[in-house]
Amino acid sequence: MSFDLHHLFLVFTAYIVGAASPGPSNMRIMGVAMHQGRKPALMLAAGVISGSFFWGSMAATGVSAILAQYAQALVVLKIVGGMYLLYLAIKAGRSAITSNAQFENEMAAAPAVSSFSLYQRGLLMHLTNPKALLGWIATMTLGLGPQATPVTVAIILAGCAVLSVTIFCSYAIVFSTAPMIRGYRRARRWIEGTLAIVFGAAGMKLLFSRT
Repeated sequence: MSFDLHHLFLVFTAYIVGAASPGPSNMRIMGVAMHQGRKPALMLAAGVISGSFFWGSMAATGVSAILAQYAQALVVLKIVGGMYLLYLAIKAGRSAITSNAQFENEMAAAPAVSSFSLYQRGLLMHLTNPKALLGWIATMTLGLGPQATPVTVAIILAGCAVLSVTIFCSYAIVFSTAPMIRGYRRARRWIEGTLAIVFGAAGMKLLFSRT
């Protein structure tokens, strides 16, 4: 039992570090939370969480390990994911060079984005991220040995599911608080510029990486 507990601890620690570290998904949730508020950020986070659940289930059943062996599948994921991140980089870059007055006018005239659209964006972002796929393979490989039972698999998936909800929803909640929103308004152009760099770098890395 100590062996299982030790590996569960390693799995959950590795998952927390990977999921909580600033990356495209977390940065996007932060931006939406500070710009549009809590509910839109939570819907975006729900999409990211759903994508994480999907890859976790795939990893647990071994399907993602099979997909990872086919270069064509990963190449398609990398291209789609990289292009989507570059699209987000362009949007953030345009926002960064827009004056605050012009930005407020554009936002007032822009049609409202539905909650389902935000959910779809979060889901697409995570499903087209091959690192999420490979990260789950690594997580399951770390936690499951040759003697692993279905109960162990279920515990890992359930634990990571709880951590996923906690981490991504926390980003949405914390960064949608009044102090964060006021801070965003004061530093909007710098924040959007940072997002553009992060998304652009991540997109280029996906498109040009060999693995």
